Amino acid sequence: QVQLVESGGGLVQPGGSLRLSCAAPEFTFANKDVRWYRQLPGKERGWVSSISRNGRVDYEPLVKGRFAISTDDGGSTLYLQMKNLRPEDSAVYYCYASEHWGQGTQVTIAS
Repeated sequence: QVQLVESGGGLVQPGGSLRLSCAAPEFTFANKDVRWYRQLPGKERGWVSSISRNGRVDYEPLVKGRFAISTDDGGSTLYLQMKNLRPEDSAVYYCYASEHWGQGTQVTIAS
């Protein structure tokens, strides 16, 4: 049973930055479809960004230009770099790969 673990969430002011990480022991993100999702308060979980197994990168329009998805060179860690954060980005963020989910990490944007 693979349990992905996210980290890097927290409280930041509007305009700030955070980098989320996702990893699991002996798990590689290489050659897999990998994604980040988020669940805003009172909303369903929604897709944020993804890297397909052939390398295509996509972003939800509201985060394009502010968020960047990547993996490390060895494929052991998935990242989501978030810049120019807005209060409406406040959510629980989840990573996903090969039908495995993380437990989520809370991101709160507030003054």
